[in-house]
Amino acid sequence: MTAPTRLSALLPLLLACQVSPSAGSLSAPGSNTGPIAGSAALVRPWVTLEADAEGGLCERGETVRFTATVENRADAAVRVTVGWEVESLSIAPALPGPTVLEVPAGGAATSVLPLTMTGPGFADVAVSVLEEGGEWPNVRRRRVGCEPAGIRYELSRAPDFDAFWTRTLEELAAVAPEVQVRPVPGEPADDFELSEVTLRSLGGVRVRGWLQVPRSKGPHAAVLRVPGYTESMQPIDAVGDRIVFSFNIRGHGGSVEDVPAEPVDYWLRGLEDKDDYFYRGAYMDCVRAMDYLCSRDDVDQDRLAVWGASQGGGLAFATAALDPRVDICLADIPWLCHWRGLMTLLIDQDVEDLAAWLAADPGRSRAGALKTLNYFDTMNLADRITCRTLMGVGLQDRVCAPETSFGTFNRVKGERDFRIYEEQGHGLAAEHYGWALAELAEVLGSAEGG
Repeated sequence: MTAPTRLSALLPLLLACQVSPSAGSLSAPGSNTGPIAGSAALVRPWVTLEADAEGGLCERGETVRFTATVENRADAAVRVTVGWEVESLSIAPALPGPTVLEVPAGGAATSVLPLTMTGPGFADVAVSVLEEGGEWPNVRRRRVGCEPAGIRYELSRAPDFDAFWTRTLEELAAVAPEVQVRPVPGEPADDFELSEVTLRSLGGVRVRGWLQVPRSKGPHAAVLRVPGYTESMQPIDAVGDRIVFSFNIRGHGGSVEDVPAEPVDYWLRGLEDKDDYFYRGAYMDCVRAMDYLCSRDDVDQDRLAVWGASQGGGLAFATAALDPRVDICLADIPWLCHWRGLMTLLIDQDVEDLAAWLAADPGRSRAGALKTLNYFDTMNLADRITCRTLMGVGLQDRVCAPETSFGTFNRVKGERDFRIYEEQGHGLAAEHYGWALAELAEVLGSAEGG
């Protein structure tokens, strides 16, 4: 394994994905980009979409007005066709048909969609605006939510769900961890000692992570950091008075000797059989990492955290569900939640990948895929989580839809709290991590000790 790359000194910023553009900036090819290719004389209409829900949230029964404004920056009038779409797991509203607007030169016109939120859930609203003679519509999206703490979906556990996880944990326990610790030279100013740790996990698969142990006297609280999809976890610049284990599940980072990183199709690997599914091993990798932390004399086993974002958020949920030693779970913009709903909200790449997987074998089916996925749906595991649990979501996230995240979060049995950030997409900003770190300190104690 190559020498680690040092990342930010602030633990929370390591866990954030890149902050996506704000909701008003999503568009189809060519939208709002100035002159149409090949015709410098033409200027496309500029489109914005706003909703009048304060903070992006409303109450049950409230009608939210979505207003699309079409600004014509050209020196001639333009005619546009406006269409509306709504993507939601909670409502199925009747929508108006396409309407035509005449927009004067240098002027603007608006189209309004009133949408009544009849119960807890989210609605992702898209407006498309196509000028007469145009090839690509301008598309703008905006999501609002309604009483997210009230979201509750029916579970999809198979009769042998609990037995399956009992057996899986027993199989992991039968695998000797064969711990290998390789010290890594550090810098004189480091407040920690760094090592590369190798463990054996389910199926004998080798998995690795970067362990940072404070130079101060222990025992210390410990934080297990778990990766997003394809992410390679790296050590951080400073750990204060906490042990930090930046861990890579199979197929990620340095954990690729036995399970390759390519192709990037983790969520489809072994989907034919629950015993062969990728996330069976991945979830057990996280439990094995917690096993290792708990085997150390310098770890305070009453102060253990797991933290991840995106795929890592789902892994954090799964770890807290399958390992009761976890004292606080931080799951940001989490994936691997409410698979039945998620399958209707897949991003384009996942739709293409699933179609290719289905086409590769006539014996495969969408129903068969869901049958396997239900065993790994963190929503079905969530009532096992009894520790304090925190979640941050971006309201405009179209990779990990908030409505699926709340499917898991709202079934957690332990004390829980969440934050929704109106303008954030698949990534969270410093404001969130300030809150999360303060909450983490309540359970683990200050990172600076004392």
